[in-house]
Amino acid sequence: MTLDYGTLRLVWWALLGVLLAGFAIMDGFDLGVAMLHPFVARTEGQRRVSLNTIGPVWEGNQIWFVLGGGAVFAAWPLLYAASFSGFYLAMMLVLIGFILRPVALTFRSKLPSPLWRAFWDWTFFVSGLLPSLVFGVAIGNLLLGTPFHFEHDLKFVYEGDLLGLLNPFALLCGLVSVAMLTLQGACYLATKSEGALASRARGAGVGAAILLGLLFLVAGAWVGLGIDGYVVKSVQDAAGPSNPLLKAVAREPGAWLFNYLSAPASLLAPIAACLGAGAAALALRGARPRSAMVFSSLAVAGVIATAGFSLFPFLMPSSSHPGHSLTLWDASSSKTTLTLMLVVVSVFLPIVLAYTAWAYSVFRGVVTEERIARGDDYSY
Repeated sequence: MTLDYGTLRLVWWALLGVLLAGFAIMDGFDLGVAMLHPFVARTEGQRRVSLNTIGPVWEGNQIWFVLGGGAVFAAWPLLYAASFSGFYLAMMLVLIGFILRPVALTFRSKLPSPLWRAFWDWTFFVSGLLPSLVFGVAIGNLLLGTPFHFEHDLKFVYEGDLLGLLNPFALLCGLVSVAMLTLQGACYLATKSEGALASRARGAGVGAAILLGLLFLVAGAWVGLGIDGYVVKSVQDAAGPSNPLLKAVAREPGAWLFNYLSAPASLLAPIAACLGAGAAALALRGARPRSAMVFSSLAVAGVIATAGFSLFPFLMPSSSHPGHSLTLWDASSSKTTLTLMLVVVSVFLPIVLAYTAWAYSVFRGVVTEERIARGDDYSY
């Protein structure tokens, strides 16, 4: 049984959300550990423990970023072209952060100088902060709308610049992202370490969870009361052609909240975000880091789902030419491509999940200073 074109588009929208959540949950704790590293690891032994908690897994976690980018390229080519062109400099900042991580991990131990190692410790911190902040800023600008339009031949034209992306609301969303991934990193670090390092990670995680809840609620109030959302005013055929110039779109106050009124089940997303953050804080205070990791992951998924449900059916609204906004109904690949890619994902995503589960079972357990000092198989 084959799915119709409209259903395929909806399935791929959901899959994109799953891949983004997978990236934020899996590679998110790598970014979070990096941001916490200079503050919670205060001795050379603790710093090596901190680095080695993610040492065996951080490269594998980035497969989720590759999968997400590949899904956008294959399923949403217009979105891929628009986002990578419009957010080019922002994407470069993300890549710089990703490049700095392995460089910092590799070069830190090359010299015994405390100044040398401190420099790479702070470089490692930047490698976590920079992508975390930029990802949140990008989501904030999607909710605001970005200035772009298409020519008659669908040639993309971006009308903004990097500084324009750094507006107050987008920076608030960036802070939500930083707090969210710091919480994820704190839960993971508390799970994989012991003693003073684990205790400080739990304390930092409680603070990050509280901050996440507060910032998330402020951002939600801002979206509801201070931002004009986008509404499709013409009928869009779910099986129609992928041409964003064939619709009419208007900006209306509170439009992003309408999705929650029309589909009350979507309220589960912000509820999961708030309850997940609160439960993670309580679990960390009770020294139950594994439970905290589960609740933190729930909060991460809830935050991402909230952004997706708020924007639905938009993928990338245009603030300068609302009618040129990209929606899931007019920015996708052909039905044949979506069908073929769905078959590929159905085969390879379970393999990725199985391999990930196997890898984490191999590297399970706590990283200790004693095992590192004995020369056990630790990379950093």
